[in-house]
Amino acid sequence: QVQLVESGGGLVQAGGSLRLSCAASGSISGISSMAWHRQAPGSQRELVARINSAGSTDYGTSVKGRFTISRDNDKNTMYLQMKSLKLEDTAVYYCNAYKEVPDLYDRDYWGKGIVVTVSS
Repeated sequence: QVQLVESGGGLVQAGGSLRLSCAASGSISGISSMAWHRQAPGSQRELVARINSAGSTDYGTSVKGRFTISRDNDKNTMYLQMKSLKLEDTAVYYCNAYKEVPDLYDRDYWGKGIVVTVSS
């Protein structure tokens, strides 16, 4: 019941910047935390950054200091500002939302992913 749509990916040169957006729609009430994950070729999917409903954030060690996650609850949109991009940042980036409905269920929702390619 929650749809997540990523946008803003593409090709960027090493050292450049890019901003990803994730728009949530549908039954969005109860979404507590949102996150960006990524999966590079030959690698496991890994957490990039996470933000909870209060705005607290957590970052993967490889992106800390370079990426910034933010969330606009009024617009139901999450962002990932990426700077100082490196070749190893090349991956498919996925938007994730965790929904809690007390006494009923917990759900994880995922976007389809968006490609970020960093070139030399």
